Amino acid sequence: MTSQATGTGDVEVDALLDLAREAGPVLAASDPVRRAQLLDGLADALDAARDDLVPLAADETRLSRDRLVGEVARTSGQLRMFSRVVLEGSMFEAVLDDADDSVVPPRPDLRRMLRPLGPVVVFAAGNFPFAFSVLGGDTASALAAGCPVLVKAHPGHLGLSAATAELAASVVREQGWPAGTLAVVQGTDAGVRVLSAPEVKAAGFTGSVAGGLALQQVAQRRPDPIPFYGELGSTNPVVVTPAAVAERGSEIAAGFVGSFTLGAGQFCTKPGLLLLPVGHGLEADIEQAVSAAPSAPMLTPSMFAAYGAGLATLAEHTGTRLLATSAATAPDDGRSVTPTVLALSVPTFLADRELLGEECFGPVSLVVEYDGVDELRQAVDALPGSLVASLQLATEDADWVGALLEDLVARTGRLVVNGWPTGVAVTWAMQHGGPHPVTTSSLHTSVGATAPRRWLRPVAYQGVPDHHLPPALQSANPWHVPRRVNGVLTPAPVTSS
Repeated sequence: MTSQATGTGDVEVDALLDLAREAGPVLAASDPVRRAQLLDGLADALDAARDDLVPLAADETRLSRDRLVGEVARTSGQLRMFSRVVLEGSMFEAVLDDADDSVVPPRPDLRRMLRPLGPVVVFAAGNFPFAFSVLGGDTASALAAGCPVLVKAHPGHLGLSAATAELAASVVREQGWPAGTLAVVQGTDAGVRVLSAPEVKAAGFTGSVAGGLALQQVAQRRPDPIPFYGELGSTNPVVVTPAAVAERGSEIAAGFVGSFTLGAGQFCTKPGLLLLPVGHGLEADIEQAVSAAPSAPMLTPSMFAAYGAGLATLAEHTGTRLLATSAATAPDDGRSVTPTVLALSVPTFLADRELLGEECFGPVSLVVEYDGVDELRQAVDALPGSLVASLQLATEDADWVGALLEDLVARTGRLVVNGWPTGVAVTWAMQHGGPHPVTTSSLHTSVGATAPRRWLRPVAYQGVPDHHLPPALQSANPWHVPRRVNGVLTPAPVTSS
């Protein structure tokens, strides 16, 4: 039995690694229908256990029941979405080029597809105890790819993680999958041991910059370095044009406050910077909205301490001034905080952009006031990478906005116009990633239909007899996946019901 105080012991970790290694070939050979059944079964089991799991999550995280019920629905929904993704089949990227002796040089028979990497480790996040945890998006996308998963549980919800792991294990057993298909370990030492193990072929992480970079070093310094897909934090700028301020300034102020205080500012997509023109006149609107915002608990005592230190650093900076703070009194419980907005100029931001552009996890945001378009573009050029950048425009805006859009695209993974960054739709088109330092790889997403791509690698087969090829590349196409044949995209064959 794992002790939550000491974590999973070395002997147990090694046994779980052996089971994951044994499960790897079984999952890799499984057909799309079988994988979809696993994902759907996990979704159904999670929904059925909601009323037992939500109180446990609320007790550990202090998140509201309504928030957690919604998160369970999101989590089961994304499991089912990956079920549809694997059934649709384009994720395998099957390509067939027939042999052709008439070209120079002659072309051999070539077939290429994406194959599972093998067992992966997922480091769960603290701010989403369901959606980025044991059965979260990283786990779901890896199972869809055909990879066994070892989840390193987050210390902020260990009891929930253990209960979710038991639920998942029951589904794995009932469907006849290998025992190493999905397992959970607890404790920092166990997480590092799994990440260092030769059985593990890739890793996913959502958390702090310091923690993520330390784990990335472990992954890179192995005798066989592995991909480390880390989401490390994001400041997420929002740019407001002068015309947008004139057209709907009060509405924008209210939306900004609602977005950065949502969930006590504990979303990776929280807007951390609001760029407003000098003389915007929205001080009273922002102050009114912030004053009415309630206090709320941080997820863990350590996050509470980190928020306090980060806020103090920003507030004590010689170039910032207090713009607004909540009138609510935070209870003396060691975890609750009140929202705050600080203001500064673009020159101040540019002079100390590394400190002022760093994410402060919690309900604080900076208003950066720009004096003219040139100064705004200087500020945008200095922004760090972000998961999402937003632009608030008027119905008819200036010609320079097009260039500004491209400036923002260069620094983000998702661009939002006349909306707010909080909230990430789990869809085919979603991109949840971005340039350094927000992620360790801007080429991939941790949310959406292309998330399994992280756990797959391309393999080409030249002159391999048909019966030795993976099913997706065999001439009969028994997996019924869409393929590109001799350069022509061919839809999946219609099957009888």
